[in-house]
Amino acid sequence: MILHVLRTALPILLAILWAGAASAQSANGTVSFDNTVQSRTFDRPVSYALYLPPGYATDTRAYPVVYLLHGGATGQPSDWFTLAQIDQVLDRLIAEGRIPPVIAVAPDGRRDAANRVATYFMNDADGIMRWEDMFHDDFVPAIELRYRTLGAEGNRTLLGISMGGVAATFYQLRRPEVWAGAAALGGAFRTEAQIDALSAEAYEVRYGGWFGPGLTGEARLDAARVRGDIGAILGDTDKTAFQRIPLLYLDIGADDPFFEGNALAHMDLRNAGIRHRFVAREGGHDWPYWRDGLDEALLHLSAILTRDYGE
Repeated sequence: MILHVLRTALPILLAILWAGAASAQSANGTVSFDNTVQSRTFDRPVSYALYLPPGYATDTRAYPVVYLLHGGATGQPSDWFTLAQIDQVLDRLIAEGRIPPVIAVAPDGRRDAANRVATYFMNDADGIMRWEDMFHDDFVPAIELRYRTLGAEGNRTLLGISMGGVAATFYQLRRPEVWAGAAALGGAFRTEAQIDALSAEAYEVRYGGWFGPGLTGEARLDAARVRGDIGAILGDTDKTAFQRIPLLYLDIGADDPFFEGNALAHMDLRNAGIRHRFVAREGGHDWPYWRDGLDEALLHLSAILTRDYGE
């Protein structure tokens, strides 16, 4: 009798366990790293890391997209998943119903394999490498053709760390017709004093492309004011797009060397009438700080995507 019950119940029990395992598996998105977009601007492939939300493979719906811009130095697209573990954060927030399912795309912002000079995801001063143009003219359109995205400006957002935080902020200010919102964690906004104090080598690594090579003294600061200062961008920004809801989100650690630069950016935005959120927390310029800030940054972007700011 007992054996008969076990024989009858065992397949049912296994089916329940398998169903549970499948359900748990379906609650996780999928991550891939070996992806490329062919760029006409660069005449070469541009690689990217990708997160597809739970259910993407089995449904037919379209999704909003968050573009993830990595940091400088040794930063690369995979950092978002190996160091920030953003896929786990997205899985959790989606499962909890706190954000809508999204596609997340992390493009490779490195100049080349050596990456001796940072791109800052910007066009170079000499016009030879035009990363910002490539991103908007080649990369984003290709992603929106390849995957089931909602497209249109109301469904694209940006999230950047350090170098990528600067680019996310600048893109949003320059192209509010393209981007719904942007969040920067530890944005690498340097003050003029910090830029001036950089050695020739340190300057070249960070700004030799974006501002121009070999600059010193006033020539260096003039280039920084024209190309890398939020105040200069604000003069050409359509401020009406920023008056209803805070499209920008800046999160900076109290011990981050870029704290003063972020505070100045905050004041420039405030004085220009640009609604935004400015968050300062205990912490530095490191992955533990950025990981801790992912929830709030993604919730900010979600509120924009779902039109849930209540305004």
